[in-house]
Amino acid sequence: MLEITAVELKQRLKNNENLVIIDVREDWEYDEVNLGVRNIPLGDLPQRLEELPDKQTEIIVHCQSGRRSGQAQKYLTQQGYSKVISLKGGIEAYLRHA
Repeated sequence: MLEITAVELKQRLKNNENLVIIDVREDWEYDEVNLGVRNIPLGDLPQRLEELPDKQTEIIVHCQSGRRSGQAQKYLTQQGYSKVISLKGGIEAYLRHA
């Protein structure tokens, strides 16, 4: 499983890299705190694949703690997406390193 740490993600954002980041938490969780990225809840992912870029593009997925993003990563990989990376520790880790 490919993972990125909160520190690595923050550095890539600081470097203004053009990243595709998907928040797979529920809408209400996203509304409480978010990184300003696209929100596609894990349960909606199968019906919303057309919103994702091509299957060769790197996609970073995150959730609250890392469990759901791991599930999203597994699902997307099964669908043929080759560069899916999960944020280790989720948004909780990201906020701890703010």
